Parts: sequence; structure tokens; C-alpha cells
Amino acid sequence: MSRTARVAYAGAIHSARPHPQGLQLADGRVLAEDAVVWLPPFELGSVIALGLNYADHVKELSRELSLCQQGGAKAEPLVFLKGPGAVIGHRGQTRRPAGVAFMHYECELAVVIGRPGKDIAVGHALAHVAGYTVCNDYAVRDYLENWYRPNLRVKNRDGATVLGPWLVDAADVPDPQNLALRTFVNGRVTQQGHTADMVHRVDELIAYLSRFMRLSTGDVILTGTPEGVVNVAEGDEVVCEIDGIGRLLNTLVGDALFGR
Repeated sequence: MSRTARVAYAGAIHSARPHPQGLQLADGRVLAEDAVVWLPPFELGSVIALGLNYADHVKELSRELSLCQQGGAKAEPLVFLKGPGAVIGHRGQTRRPAGVAFMHYECELAVVIGRPGKDIAVGHALAHVAGYTVCNDYAVRDYLENWYRPNLRVKNRDGATVLGPWLVDAADVPDPQNLALRTFVNGRVTQQGHTADMVHRVDELIAYLSRFMRLSTGDVILTGTPEGVVNVAEGDEVVCEIDGIGRLLNTLVGDALFGR
């Protein structure tokens, strides 16, 4: 299986691969996982995020949102963009603002575009994928204006979108709709789901997006989260895991580390 990462070490950015002792840099040096700063495992383009893309998560939030479905057809995907400042890497720290009542993780399959395209057919969509990684996309519910259209303060927070640790080659993931995912908070399983339960499949999302925007190399699509989001607190260690893709670790920290 082809897995690659991007890390900072000794004043430089390196590509790396898994090693029994941690990871191996392209120059041959072998290091422990905690000896490097992990970066997103590819050079970021546009960050395109999906909301409400799992049927069970929609049901979980049904008391707090209303969705319009006509004639039994799917509603259009709920899509929003993120700036590059929102994204950090594996083993990073995410700020939990003081005074908020409910901040939660979102374990998501992240789809990385490798081949640019416009007006991509569903049947050809997966050929435009370079690979997949794990995303943990935090949200502060206190700041939501409504459930159907998330606002900027909820979904574009600095350091609140975690990507990594590995970019897994698309050839090693024959079916992105056949992956189990789960989240652990301090070692306890709090969320479990399966990509088969997406409302809009990966190929459908690529085709939909490419109808009105050109997808470019390095663009990443965050495909939504299943039910099971719970409030997390300062000091919590959150691990998002997707079978065959990776195990992404992140820690919640308080305002003091940010001088607030």
C-alpha cells in the first residue's frame, strides 16, 4: 500500500513513509512520530466541505433542522469552503474557546483530487482522485445560525480542521463507499459509521462540484460525518480512524496556550 506524509523536521519540509519505528524521511532518516511536526499530507488547494451527507446524522439533527425534499429526490449537497488557515496536521492541537457549551469533532473521509477536470461524468469521477486521507472537522454548535447553512465562524476556525496522517493512493482504495470509520475520545469509542451511508457518494460529489467549478490538483473534498458527535473538552485526546486509510490524532487545548 502506498502511503505518504509531509512533515517538518530540522528546519525543512520532508516527504515521509511509514516505518516500524515511526516514519522514514525521503533522505533515509528514521524518526519517531513525535519527533516531527506533521503537516497535511499533500499541498492544499481548495478545501471543499460537505454538511449533512450521512442519513443517520441528518436524523440525529432532525429536531434542529428542516430539509426540503421534493418528489423523493435528494436535496442538493450542502457545500461550503474553508481557507488554508483552518487546516492542521496529525498530532496537532486545536483550540477550544472558553465559555462555549458544545464543541464536537466530525470524522470524515477526505478525497484528494489528483487530475484536474470540469464537467466530469460520474462514471469517470474516481479516475480524478489522487488518494484519500482522514479528516477531523471540529464545529462549535454555539455559533451556528441555523443547521442547514453553517456560518463562517463555525466551519472556518483556525486550526479546527485536522488532516492526515497519510495520503493513501487511490489505487489502494478500490471502493471509497466500503470503509468503516470511528472516533475515540480519550480511548473510548464515541462514533461509528460507514461510508456506504453517504447521501451523496464520492463519485457523485466530484461530478456535482465539477459542473460549476474546475477541480484542481490538491483540492480536497471533506465528505461529511455520521451520527455520534459528542461534546469534547479541553485536554481531550480525539482519534479519528478510517479502515485502510489511517488513524488521526488531535488534542483539544484551552485559550491560555494562545495567549487569550
